[in-house]
Amino acid sequence: MFKWKKLGKVFTPQDVQGRNWLKEFAQAPATLVFDDFVRVYFSCRPPVDDNGQYVSYSAYVDLDRNDLFKVRHVSEQPILGLGGLGEFDEFGTYPVSVIRNGDEVCAYYAGWTRCESVPFNVAIGMATSQDGGETFTKLGTGPVLQYSPEEPFVLSGPKIRRFNDIWYLWYIAGRKWKVVAGKAEPVYKIRMASSADGIHWHKVKKDLIESRIEEDEAQASPDVFYANGKYHMFFCYRYSSDYRGKENGYRIGYASSTNLTDWLRDDQKAGIDVSDEGWDAEMISYPHVFELDGKTYLAYLGNQVGRHGFGLAILDGKLV
Repeated sequence: MFKWKKLGKVFTPQDVQGRNWLKEFAQAPATLVFDDFVRVYFSCRPPVDDNGQYVSYSAYVDLDRNDLFKVRHVSEQPILGLGGLGEFDEFGTYPVSVIRNGDEVCAYYAGWTRCESVPFNVAIGMATSQDGGETFTKLGTGPVLQYSPEEPFVLSGPKIRRFNDIWYLWYIAGRKWKVVAGKAEPVYKIRMASSADGIHWHKVKKDLIESRIEEDEAQASPDVFYANGKYHMFFCYRYSSDYRGKENGYRIGYASSTNLTDWLRDDQKAGIDVSDEGWDAEMISYPHVFELDGKTYLAYLGNQVGRHGFGLAILDGKLV
């Protein structure tokens, strides 16, 4: 079993001034480590528009490497612009996952478009940076991973990794829409694709994580790393209805694998749960594990799926 010691909330978007596009939410943290700081990418939103709808952007905050609670800089602009009229990312670029590839940084992100019978659809795009991850240029106006007969809608939550010179992209794919209290709610499961170049992808075409709390359990944010002879995945899951409060809201789960395609789920080993009170007392979600100077950290979201920021926990002991 993992044992995480919570360190507290690190970043609060409401504290940032002078950026109208960054008013609330700091969702889906993803790190890029530099010599003297840790860049944490996150997704944020301006206020709702006149129709009560959001758009989403992705940005970053630089945390001091020697004191992760010290904010050194917040990006002046979103790292990606919204797509043009009718494009797959016209209304959002959230979430984002980054990886170094030689001198450039590659970003994989979910692009959002609005729909009529359901609220949205999502596909996964790619962008590259030549300036150390400050700004990114999209590969094109379309996605690199999109809907297919087996995955008909809502491809989101990309997490990029590279093992043994093969690129792996973990993501979620929609399985169905459910109408709950007159509102369409998506059910999605964790999936994976592999690639030789990071652009052309081969889908595994199966759900990787068995549902536990209900058949229509929604799963998200599959964060994978390798340690001690096996692969570890931290992810989050929730009920398919009434999930915006404590009882049915997001929790963090865990699974392990020796081959990346067959996973054994054991949420009791996750080692982290909601707090008794405070910013993460209702839900915890969107885990991201990273190592820094011999220590292992978990970045995660709290109540209202990161509306008021993200926090950190540190592993007590060693990876098992």
